[in-house]
Amino acid sequence: MNILIENADTLEYLTSTGHWTKKATEGKSFVATIVAFETAKQEAIGKFNIVCYIPQSKQIINLDHGKGKGAETVAA
Repeated sequence: MNILIENADTLEYLTSTGHWTKKATEGKSFVATIVAFETAKQEAIGKFNIVCYIPQSKQIINLDHGKGKGAETVAA
């Protein structure tokens, strides 16, 4: 089981090098959902999901969601 950060808009996963990939197998795995959540909040992305990826069955299960730094908007 891998805990990953998924960009909710692009459906890409954060890698260990700070890039984004469409392949869940290349996503950075976090030790806990709270660690992934706190990391995602600091990323320059809008909405994100914290997901569990199960490599054996290739299942992706949503665990949590939130907004990163890129979600900040200027009031009109």
